[in-house]
Amino acid sequence: MPATDYQASFLGRISIRRNQVIAMDGNHEQELQDLELFSKHVSERFAELLSSPDDIPFDALLSISWLRKLLDFFLCCEAEFKGVLMMGNDPSQISKPPLDRLIPEFLDRSVKALDVCNAVTNGLESVRHYQKLAEIVVSALEQKPIGDGQSRRAKKALTSLMSAMNVDDKECSAAKATERSWSFSRRGVSSKDRVPEHFRSVSNQVAKNWSAAKQIQAMTNNLVPPRGAEGSGLASPVYTMSVIMVFVMWALVAAIPCQERNGLSAIHFPAPKQLNWAQSIIGLHEKIGEEWKKKEKKGTAGLLDEMQKMEKLGNILMDFTDSFQFHGDITDQKAEEAAARSAELAETCRRMEEGLLPLQIQIREVFHRIVKTRTELLNALDQVGKSSPPLL
Repeated sequence: MPATDYQASFLGRISIRRNQVIAMDGNHEQELQDLELFSKHVSERFAELLSSPDDIPFDALLSISWLRKLLDFFLCCEAEFKGVLMMGNDPSQISKPPLDRLIPEFLDRSVKALDVCNAVTNGLESVRHYQKLAEIVVSALEQKPIGDGQSRRAKKALTSLMSAMNVDDKECSAAKATERSWSFSRRGVSSKDRVPEHFRSVSNQVAKNWSAAKQIQAMTNNLVPPRGAEGSGLASPVYTMSVIMVFVMWALVAAIPCQERNGLSAIHFPAPKQLNWAQSIIGLHEKIGEEWKKKEKKGTAGLLDEMQKMEKLGNILMDFTDSFQFHGDITDQKAEEAAARSAELAETCRRMEEGLLPLQIQIREVFHRIVKTRTELLNALDQVGKSSPPLL
């Protein structure tokens, strides 16, 4: 069943339950079933992401299509999470232990996720720049026959492309970054801190001393699995959604050029293996982490599958243009190989042209969804505070 069908069916059932008058014991039993179903859906979605075959370009790990699927799953999980937490439940529950502690932590984590969304959106502009340089290479090498002028034009674009893709994250971002206002203030969960959904477009620059790795590391603060009886209550989906949020932001930063990502592979997620969804997230974390360790030593731009293919093809075509320049002529075999690699690069550029804008739109949707949920939780906290009897 598609993720959206899961979501519609799940939220519809909770909505029906909300309008039913049932005994307290039955209500508790139904709540446990909803929590179990939410956990099951999370497990199935991330298991599908883990099983994506690396040999199929459109589904390869950290490809544009894979990231879009990841964000789609995030949005589905987020909608179901909000349904479990708020639909059909007494609003005062979120002000009682342990949620009185977990909800403010979740809201703070959400703020940090918004800043990561901004940084990733900025990074997509770098990816678009790489794409345009690669398209110049393809345009030059498509000419028949290839002459000295085309070879020089291709080499100039390739030199710019490879230089841009291999620049250190911090140097790359510092050259372009300007100070910006943060998505929210840093003061906790006051209603004054609330921001309407349209408050920020996802296009602001991050501060020069901002670090994507440190931001995500900060998101893991206080992120611990619920213990004892808390594991069977609403603390469980809050923890689950927190882990999903951190993982999604971590994967985006690993894939797309962002400012200061050193140490990204050292970030770990406290997900006990006995949880049915934990195995898939742990598996994905390990696979991406291993790839990042290899790339981190080189200081390359990111793990986006299309960028890695672009880097590999760029090195091959650089050798071809060097041979053309030094020898003035090339064999038919080398010309055929260059044509084949140029066609692969053209296909990569086509996939980027088709996928980057929808990916950017999804990141913007994630941004606004997080803002909306944060606002609704703050409103709920305000209502609980107003309805509570004054302390004597």
